[in-house]
Amino acid sequence: MDFLMSGLAACGACVFTNPLEVVKTRMQLQGELQAPGTYQRHYRNVFHAFITIGKVDGLAALQKGLAPALLYQFLMNGIRLGTYGLAEAGGYLHTVEGTHSPARSAAAGAMAGIMGAYLGSPIYMVKTHLQAQAASEIAVGHQYKHQGMFQALTEIGQKHGLVGLWRGALGGLPRVIVGSSTQLCTFSSTKDLLSQWEIFPPESWKLALVAAMVSGIAVVLAMAPFDVACTRLYNQPTDAQGKGLMYRGILDALLQTARTEGIFGMYKGIGASYFRLGPHTILSLFFWDQLRSLYYTYTK
Repeated sequence: MDFLMSGLAACGACVFTNPLEVVKTRMQLQGELQAPGTYQRHYRNVFHAFITIGKVDGLAALQKGLAPALLYQFLMNGIRLGTYGLAEAGGYLHTVEGTHSPARSAAAGAMAGIMGAYLGSPIYMVKTHLQAQAASEIAVGHQYKHQGMFQALTEIGQKHGLVGLWRGALGGLPRVIVGSSTQLCTFSSTKDLLSQWEIFPPESWKLALVAAMVSGIAVVLAMAPFDVACTRLYNQPTDAQGKGLMYRGILDALLQTARTEGIFGMYKGIGASYFRLGPHTILSLFFWDQLRSLYYTYTK
């Protein structure tokens, strides 16, 4: 039940934040490995990107990749939050004295994130491909021509086998390790601290909401460079054997981006990341906390 509630909470958040994921993906691919000022900026900022995509690709394009996004969120966060919830319920995140341990929380969040992200990696790759697809006049990054999630998975599997479906999976793990450990550690620590200060009544929904808001800020700052590199790893063109033609791995992607685009290149789309990750973190953790609270209330 913990896994089911976690997956449903993440899907609920994804419905609202997927348009921001589309914007984030395109802004991260814009000007890929090109020096600042040498390329046309189709998307000047988050709001301009929304207007441009809606005008050129149509409003429906803002929900591109929704099917794989929902499936990925259910798989990844169902496993991640479910596993973390079991560790929390088992008392593994507290010291002998009964206080919350940030180190144990971060470690549990990282391990839970690794399991979920690796299993869901093929879905995340297809989601990235679909969200990057655009009309030629506003296209950025490599353009795949997928017709949908199942067609994309079938085509990649037939061409490159299971190895091709999990291309970029290892490179995507640092993003998840940093993001998951930061998110769950700061959420649990903030919630525990607020409970000690007795700012809100016990079990109040405001407690989870404030903790999630703090967690969202921390996640964006920590994860942005890895998120940019991960998007580019998944979206790069491949040769006949399914090997990436632009990057050898996550470290190579980070180094090439920093070398050609500068330090700010590693934070491309951070505005969209915040507008997406902030609400997604808040909504998913809030839904997760409330679903668990309702479940345990009515099953006691």
